[in-house]
Amino acid sequence: MDDKIFYTTVFISLLIAVIIIFFVVSIILYHRRYIQLQRERIVAEITILENERKRIAADLHDSMGPLLSTIKLNINSIQVHDEHDKMVIARSGTYIDEVIRGLRQISHNLLPATLERKGLTDAIHEFIRQVTAKSKLDIRFHTSGQISIPTEKEIHVFRIIQEITHNTLKHAKATQLQIVLSRENGFFLVLVKEDGIGFDVRKVKAESTGLGMKSLAIRTDILHGHLSIESAPGHGTNYFIKIPAG
Repeated sequence: MDDKIFYTTVFISLLIAVIIIFFVVSIILYHRRYIQLQRERIVAEITILENERKRIAADLHDSMGPLLSTIKLNINSIQVHDEHDKMVIARSGTYIDEVIRGLRQISHNLLPATLERKGLTDAIHEFIRQVTAKSKLDIRFHTSGQISIPTEKEIHVFRIIQEITHNTLKHAKATQLQIVLSRENGFFLVLVKEDGIGFDVRKVKAESTGLGMKSLAIRTDILHGHLSIESAPGHGTNYFIKIPAG
């Protein structure tokens, strides 16, 4: 009788252990699948965002700009003799010029033409000039080694640097930002360092609800790279991205 109770107890214990293991494994698999689905969703959002940026930039550059220039030519071709009418036409031409410049700036912000024409380093230099013209942030950009990142990867590297710079301007209260782009031992290395107020990396990653911090990680994943962020309150922030060159 004692043996029967013993074996029954062992059987029940094993059954409970199997159920618990199955339950734990199911939770782990579900959690991994959930994370994968979240990443796939963000990748899709980023892809859609880039495609929309490219489409809108092309529409503004190829359609709206020439259309407004044609309108200006037609307005200027109107023959008037009244001085007031001449002033109105001249003022209208000035307004159209301002709209055209604004459209070009919006088009450039959506997809820098320099990135497609001259490549990543020139696009970064141009981006830095635009940022420093409107802010007091001292940005230093250095390159080392042969920087020839494939075209399909350049946009993601550019957006990573752009996102970090915008985050620095918005949150860090930094005075200096250093960007280093290099190639070593078959990898492209991106190092961005700022002297701002710093933050708790784990807390920000856990509580972040926007695309900002997540897009850095996802874009790095798209590049099959590795992202490391080092920061602490009062000690600035270092971003290090390692991307396979192949």
